[in-house]
Order: sequence, then C-alpha cells, then structure tokens
Amino acid sequence: MRPRGWFVCLFVFLMFSSSALLLNARVIRVEIVSRQDVLQGKPFGSVGGYERITGRVFFSAAIANPHNRGIVDLENAVNLKNGEVEFSADFMALRPKDPGKGNGSLLLENPNRGRGRIVGLIDGGDWNAASDAGDAWLLRNGYSIVSLGWQWDATGEDALRLYAPIAKENGQTIHGLLRGDLMPSKVMDEIPLGHLILGIIGGSEYPVADPEDPRNVLTVRDTREGKRTLIPQSEWQFAHTVDGRIEKGDRYIHLNGSFQPGKIYEYIYVVRDPVVAGLGFAAVRDFVAYAKHAPDAIVPAVRVYGEGISQNGRFLRDFLYQGFNADEEGRMALDGVLAHVAGAGRGSFNFRFAQPSRDAQPTSSIFFPTDIFPFTDQAESDPLTGEKKGLLDRAAADKVVPRIFLSNTSYEYWGRAASLIHITADGKSDAAISSNVRIYYFTGLQHFSGPFPPARATGDLRGQQPQTPLPVRYFWRAMVANMDAWVRSGTAPPESSYPKIADRTLVPMEDYSFPAIPHVNQPYEANLAYRLDFGPEWTRGVVSKQPPQVAEPFPVLVPQVDRDGNEIAGVHLPEISLPLATYTGWNLRDPSIGAPTQRVSFEGSYLPFPRTASEREKTGDPRPSIAERYPSRENYLSRYGKAVDILVKQRWILEEDGAALLTRGGMDWDEAMK
Repeated sequence: MRPRGWFVCLFVFLMFSSSALLLNARVIRVEIVSRQDVLQGKPFGSVGGYERITGRVFFSAAIANPHNRGIVDLENAVNLKNGEVEFSADFMALRPKDPGKGNGSLLLENPNRGRGRIVGLIDGGDWNAASDAGDAWLLRNGYSIVSLGWQWDATGEDALRLYAPIAKENGQTIHGLLRGDLMPSKVMDEIPLGHLILGIIGGSEYPVADPEDPRNVLTVRDTREGKRTLIPQSEWQFAHTVDGRIEKGDRYIHLNGSFQPGKIYEYIYVVRDPVVAGLGFAAVRDFVAYAKHAPDAIVPAVRVYGEGISQNGRFLRDFLYQGFNADEEGRMALDGVLAHVAGAGRGSFNFRFAQPSRDAQPTSSIFFPTDIFPFTDQAESDPLTGEKKGLLDRAAADKVVPRIFLSNTSYEYWGRAASLIHITADGKSDAAISSNVRIYYFTGLQHFSGPFPPARATGDLRGQQPQTPLPVRYFWRAMVANMDAWVRSGTAPPESSYPKIADRTLVPMEDYSFPAIPHVNQPYEANLAYRLDFGPEWTRGVVSKQPPQVAEPFPVLVPQVDRDGNEIAGVHLPEISLPLATYTGWNLRDPSIGAPTQRVSFEGSYLPFPRTASEREKTGDPRPSIAERYPSRENYLSRYGKAVDILVKQRWILEEDGAALLTRGGMDWDEAMK
C-alpha cells in the first residue's frame, strides 16, 4: 500500500493541473478533464512519448481593447462585468511529454462543426490518436496539435464547442430574422431548422421565438436563382413527429404533403437572444497568445500555425480579414495559416444571430454571407461599387501578416468560386499575389478525398459518377513541413501554382472544352459569388433583410481541360500527368435524389479511360485507351515513379511518401484494368 504522502502529492498535482492561472494572454484559467499517455507511453522517434489532454479554456475579453471592438455585440453581453466578458472553449491537445523534445511548432486546428480531423488526415489512424496513431508523422516530427472549439452551435456529445454569452441591448431582448434552406434528397415530412449537412446537423441554429409571427415564411423554388413560391401558412407548422403524432415544437418544420426531393425550400423565422459568436475569433487569437507567451502554458509553442479545412479554412480567411491576428497587446498571433478548400469564402462567424455552419453549396446555403467581396489578399476594386479592399488590409495595418497557404482542389473552382482569389474583380486579368502568400491548386481532387476503389456516394451526395479518389494526405504533409521551414528558417516553399487567365488555363464557362464522353452529362454552370445586401447595418454585423437583396454576381472562371478532360494547370499527382482516367471538379446529382442537372455538393467525378482500342471504338469514346498510351504495367509504373521523383524534388511531396505513392500507382493500374 502506498504511503499517505503519495496521495497528498497526487491531490496537490491534480489541483494545480486544473487550477486558475492568471495570465496576460487573456486566458484566465484552464480546466483539465483528462490527461493520459498516448498509446500507453509509446515513444515516437527521438521526441519520445506524447500525452493527450482534454479540457476547457476560460477567457476574458476587455470591451475597451481596440483589438476586441470588432466583436459584434460584445458590449451587449449579458455577463459584462468590470469592462470584461468571460467565455470558454473545449480543447483537445496532443503534446510531447517532454516539451523540450518537441520542435516548438504548434498546429492549431479549428475543428469542423466541432470535430477534429487533421491528425487522422495527415497521420492516418484516429483523430486524437486514442487507439491508432497511423504512421505518426506529426508526432515523430515533434509537432504539438491542439483542436480548439470556436463554434457556439456545434452539435453532438463529442463536439468541441465555444461557450459564449447571449446579448441584450440596454437590458432588452434582441429579436431578429433567421433564414435557412435545404434541397432534400428524399421525401421528408419535416426538416430541422439547423443546418443539415452530410446527413447530420452541422449547426443547431436558434429555435423559433414566436411560431405565430406573420414574418415566419416558407417558400419553394427549383434552382438557386429561380422564382420563390410562397407556401401558405395553413400548409405547414413548427412541429415534429413523435411516435406517429405531430407535436408542436420550435426546431422543426412540418409540411403537409411532405418536402420533395430536388426542390429548394427556404424558411425565414423570428428568433431572439443572439450569442456573441465572434468570440470564436478571440478564442483562437488568445489561445495562440497564451501558448506563445505564458511561461506555464499547457501546450507551449514558439510558433503557431492555424489550420483549417473547408468551413475552418473560411474561418481563417475571415479571422485575417476582420483583424484578429493581432492579440490584445498588438503582437502577431498566428505565424502561419493553412486554409484549405475554402475557395473564395469567409462566413457567418461574427454577425448578430450568426450561423457558423452555413456554407455555400450548389443547392443549399444559398445567398449567405460566404463568398463575399473582397476575395484577394491584396486590395482589389469592385468595378460596380468602386469599393477597394483586400483580405489582408487589417493584418498589414497592424504589421501582423503571417505566412499563408491558400490551397484548393478542382471542386472549389466549380463549387466555391475559387478563381476569385487570384483574378481581378472584373474577371479580366490575373491579380497580383503577396510575397507571403502561396496559392496551390491540386488538380483532379475533390473537396474531400473520395474512396478507393472509386465508388459513387450514397444518400444526400449520390452523384451520377464515381467520386474522384485522388488523395490529399501527401500534399498536406508536405505543406506542413514547408510552412514550418518557411516560418522557422525562411526557407521559401514552392511557388504558387494555379490556373491563369494569361495562359488560357482559366476560362469562362462558355469556353470550357470538355470532351464528349459517352453517358457523361456535363454541368451548365458553376457557383457564383454575388453582391448581397442584408440591410443598412449588416456591414457592422447586424442582418435585418432576409432574404438579402441580390445584385449582379462577380465573374467566376473555371480551369480549362486537355483532350482527356483533365485540367491543365496546377499541381499534378502522377494520376493526372500519367492518366488512366478523367478526374473532374464536378459531379451531377443522381436522378434518384432529384434535380439531375444540378451539381452535387463537394464531389468530382472519376471517368475511367477505355482499356483497349476496340473498347474505345465500340463506345465512341474520344479519349485514347490505356493500351494505346502505355505498353505494359511495368512501363506505366516506371514512368509513374519518375513523376513521383519530380514531385519530391519540387517539394510537393515528402521523400518518405514516395514509396506509398508508387504503391498507389500499382493499385490505380489494377483497378483501371479490371
């Protein structure tokens, strides 16, 4: 039996681990919920063992601090006391048990709808290395990783959340109008008010404040720009079916006759008690300041890189635009930013009644403040309004511009207006790019990596073609290594690589020259970015007009293709430079889910080449067959290996990943020749 003193020491240690630490970085305390060795203390190279820590970080923001004045409704927070507003956020951290053996760099993840992904994406295995660390590339190289909650409406028991106060104006309840939309993929009797994405609610949204308010409306239309038809209030109600009975509620809409697939339903309703959602930006900023400057930070760091994918990439673009990369003392927060598949977007992150989960898809989340001016890193001029500004204006003025990677796949040029980040707002010229910015375009990939062997998606994402299966993992590993070298030692990363107007690799839709592949339907349009007006106060974060007034869109261009239908520009995996198939940035909806002429969200298409000349002639496929291109499997893999060597030399891929890519090449060949 252990002596009593041992228990006393343990008690003191645990109390200290969860105690309040008064810090000038505006983190006022950290509460630790769990702390355990990763994989029972397994060592990861020379770094040694890692530990996983979960808990909650508590912050305080001073309303008089100039770096907080952009937080909408901060001065109206109900818990305002002595000029300060307290809030908190969940976190999960992976850090070397001996921080001195780490590399000093922290990868800070803004979790997507409250769920961390970056560790699983880069290393394989679990998102938190709980039972499987994959090949542990991040851990072997000494990185610390933190996933920090920033989204107030994230749902699910395991979601990492922001806990922020509501706002009242002069002590009075604040009301407003909220809007949502949805195109069902099947017949549904009712739909949730929350943002339904990939079959789950990405954001819980606000309940209806007054179900009888005449401002509550429901409409239906066929396309994004189609005419809305008002559905009479007698045909729908705020209700939910429970055990076969329709019961009144405040988070669902029930429609008599059901919601039909292939139709866009839009609802507007009255809400109250807005959350001070912009504190999500302050949470990220102040946690970075704490990690870099507090002597007893739970995850100490010399350098911090903000990482965000999709929603969280948009969050980082907006974080920079709204001036949050200077902490409360004016110091640089994030040293580097890796914003992936964000397209031209920002988002509904710092508005009254913000809806952080809302994005911009082909048939939902339409006309939200997502893809809105400005789009480029340097200041640009809107040719219609004369307005001139850029994404990095605030960071430049504060002298806190980080190193930045803006990376996209083929999908974002069709579904997220990605061309606008590197062309002028009139669509006529390529825009200048700052020296601290790199723009990377990964040709033939979709928003998230599809399965291998290639397969069609199911449910809401059922497309007409199999998804493109090209992996993004190896690009991510190289990007993290390149960013770390750039910030740490000034070693410049690969130059930007993306389609351009000047060399005709970026063109208007009418000039897109996709081949006529048998049984493949082509898209007739791409997502546009619109000039939107949400009311007279929306530039200061207060939305009063729903739906917004929609003015002329900005010109959106798409990457041009070669005779096979593969895009010409960008960073090419060997599957693009030595193709066995056509990989597109679009996929049309399967007729079974309705609206078959519309694009399905997030997906590209995998269109295999004919295997032989006779097969090509029989089907009338204009693309040369595999046998006409490559004399044998051995010949193909030899050429594939040389393509991998070039990618490694150019630092798009790590040398240690070359063998895995070559193995993938063999799998690609075998799949194509089945």
